[in-house]
Amino acid sequence: MKKTTKTTTTTPATPAPLPVKKTVAKTADPKPAKPAKIIELKPVAAKPAEPKPVAIKPAVKAAPASVVTTKIVALIDVGFGNTLYIRGEGPGLSWEKGIPLDCIADDQWSLSLAETSRPVVFKFLINDLTWSSGEDYVVQSGGSVSLTPTF
Repeated sequence: MKKTTKTTTTTPATPAPLPVKKTVAKTADPKPAKPAKIIELKPVAAKPAEPKPVAIKPAVKAAPASVVTTKIVALIDVGFGNTLYIRGEGPGLSWEKGIPLDCIADDQWSLSLAETSRPVVFKFLINDLTWSSGEDYVVQSGGSVSLTPTF
């Protein structure tokens, strides 16, 4: 006799089903949405641009205002190492302290003074110590004078 053995096959166990998530359907908003307000845009008439005035430049430039100066020239040789000074009444001048003149040549000294409304009154001095002899000299504002002082 033969013995029969019964073989049983087992099937693997199936996993237990996962719990199902409950999804809640969103319900409609209790307040109904207001319909969007439609705004009608009206076209705005654009103002025409006004033309800007164009400046016309003159072809000829205006001459700059000339500076009025009073020029004083002394024609005298005061000797080597000496300087000729001037004192008086006028722009930059004083009777207490002299201003040296510029030596142009051995026997020519010059000074230019700024504009003034009054005549310039002055005298020459050698080394701002020795006064020229005679009366005070006078020149009109904006004028030019050449003098030969004596000492």
